[in-house]
Amino acid sequence: MHFLDQAKIYLKSGGGGPGAVSFRREKYIEYGGPDGGNGGKGGDIVMVAVPGLNTLIDFRYTQHFKAKRGGHGMGKDRYGAGADDLIIEVPVGTQVLSEDKEEIIADFTQVGQRIVLLEGGMGGRGNASYKSSTNRAPRQHQPGIAGEELWVWLRLKLLADAGLVGLPNAGKSTFINAVTNTRAKVGAYAFTTLIPKLGVVNHKGREFVLADIPGLIEGAADGAGIGDRFLGHIERCRVLVHLIDINGEDPTEAMRVVDAELEAYGAALEEKPRLVALNKVDLADAELAQAFGEELKKAGADEVYPISGATGEGIEALLDAVLGYLPHRTMTEQPGADLDDIENGPADTGDAEDRPWSPI
Repeated sequence: MHFLDQAKIYLKSGGGGPGAVSFRREKYIEYGGPDGGNGGKGGDIVMVAVPGLNTLIDFRYTQHFKAKRGGHGMGKDRYGAGADDLIIEVPVGTQVLSEDKEEIIADFTQVGQRIVLLEGGMGGRGNASYKSSTNRAPRQHQPGIAGEELWVWLRLKLLADAGLVGLPNAGKSTFINAVTNTRAKVGAYAFTTLIPKLGVVNHKGREFVLADIPGLIEGAADGAGIGDRFLGHIERCRVLVHLIDINGEDPTEAMRVVDAELEAYGAALEEKPRLVALNKVDLADAELAQAFGEELKKAGADEVYPISGATGEGIEALLDAVLGYLPHRTMTEQPGADLDDIENGPADTGDAEDRPWSPI
């Protein structure tokens, strides 16, 4: 499935149906009087968050959504039929923003969440409703209220309990393949991962969602590389797992670069709990791993977990640490959980809201 995390769409609710001008015509009834009914209500534009979706790709091919107008009023005091609402399904984690991206109109954080974005117009009055003691045969009627229209941006921020970050080729894809049923592409070159991936981790009777985003490079927050396009997908993570390649040129520099990019991006990413994992220790001796671990602690890491995504070494201890930052019930264990219950949920997005997202 292709991945798309932003789309611009046009919405228009249905207009109300016009009221009818009609008079009662029956045999032996000379002055039947007005009997024109009111028009029907136009359809609303409704968005619903549904499970099983993790991309906005459908909105690449369909950008215009128009609800139907209400039915015409009719004689014999018959009202026009109300139009059906237009239901638009979006992934959980979708935000609806104004055309200028200055305002968040809606934020879908729960499965089944339903929001009416535009209301359909009310039907116009038929001439029967204008009858009075001084106007026994009115001919006026209302055409029906027009529907509302709006251009909006859809922005998808995947919901995950934990997020993987690190420089390109740090072994994130190998790690997520080892701990989930995801089959991420693995290669010995930078930017093997081009789009975010989600996987479900089952560990010691617990279940949580893990997100893997493309590798970051220095200057990513200013648009360098590709990782900056997807940092928004870890804004809602409770904890970040920072993988560092033990075979890299300088593990402490690798940690500094990623820390700096998270801080520069904004959205309070630098304030999230982070677990530092020294990856690929199966390719280095124990003394080197211990020495690098001490250097990383001196550079600011609270704890360093030596692991190997290829052999599984040290992964259990790292996952134990991740569980320590998660609530009693996670997203997969309680799909209806509100993000307000997440300790490290979305904070002030700061400058991150002004940054362009990936049109892909």
